[in-house]
Amino acid sequence: MKLSTLVLVLGASCVVPWAVADETPADPLAPPSLADLHAACDADIKKLCPGVQPGGGRILACLKQHQESVSDNCKLTVVRAAHSSG
Repeated sequence: MKLSTLVLVLGASCVVPWAVADETPADPLAPPSLADLHAACDADIKKLCPGVQPGGGRILACLKQHQESVSDNCKLTVVRAAHSSG
């Protein structure tokens, strides 16, 4: 094997584990972050609670009022957040 080929193979083998580690999905049992909540519920909030001002639990109250219309992903994320905080 040529030296240049060996260097290329060894170099690639060092980079691949780092690239794979960056693509590893988040722990599904970990509590959701605020960013996770926004990502899961943003469309529901815009659709169901367009005029509700954030703060004081108003958005959560609005989502509860419309719970039959909230997406499954948003519901699941909110439930995970509630269980992890208490």
